[in-house]
Order: sequence, then C-alpha cells, then structure tokens
Amino acid sequence: QLHLVESGGGLVQTGGSLRLSCVGRGFSLSIYAVGWFRQAQGKGLEAVSCINRRGDITQYADSVNDRFTVTRDDGADTAYLHMMDLKSSDAAVYYCAADDKPSPSCASETDWGHASGYRWWGHGTPVTVSS
Repeated sequence: QLHLVESGGGLVQTGGSLRLSCVGRGFSLSIYAVGWFRQAQGKGLEAVSCINRRGDITQYADSVNDRFTVTRDDGADTAYLHMMDLKSSDAAVYYCAADDKPSPSCASETDWGHASGYRWWGHGTPVTVSS
C-alpha cells in the first residue's frame, strides 16, 4: 500500500531547531510535489509548506516564513522540513503529503494549502516545544 513516513519530530526548547524527513513507501517520492501540514491539539489541519517536483517552487504559511525551509533530495528520495526558532505555537503533529496531479497544487499561491490536493499522506510525527 502506498503511503508516506515522516520522522524527526520530538521535544525541543523554544528557539530550537528540528529537521523533519518524509519518505515514500511503495513509490518514489521524487516524482511528486510534497506538502507539509500540521495539526495542533484541538485545532484543525494547517498548511505549512510545499515544494514542487523540481524543487524550484516552494510555498510557506505566513506563520513559518523565514523560520522554516522545505527541501528535497531526490537522490535520497526524501523531502525535508527544516524548522528553526521554534515557538510554542509550532507544537503539533506534522504530516507530509504527496501530490500526483500533472499540475501540482504547489505551483499555485492560492491552492497549495488545500489538503484535498494531496493524494498520499503519512501518519505524522509529533513536535513538542517547551518553554
């Protein structure tokens, strides 16, 4: 069964950094655009970032811009979310998702954050930020 696997979450102090990873299982992630979403306890799903297949288009939520960076390493078939200067408001379960549409949502500033545009999802990795 095709799915994604996230890793790299954990406990970090305010101001600290983490790097999340996302790999595909049963398919090559390198041919898909990848989105990152998060869900804090008691809140809805929030779009965080995305990167297109070639890695030359990225999008970020205003809340993480200048602190988070999304990258991909197609040789390792892995996508990454580099998070720095973490705040308590960043605490959440983080999910990666793959978009297999010929015209991926990530290319659109208005559509990239819609979860419905992504076909495959991981089970999430939790990030806890302590003060």
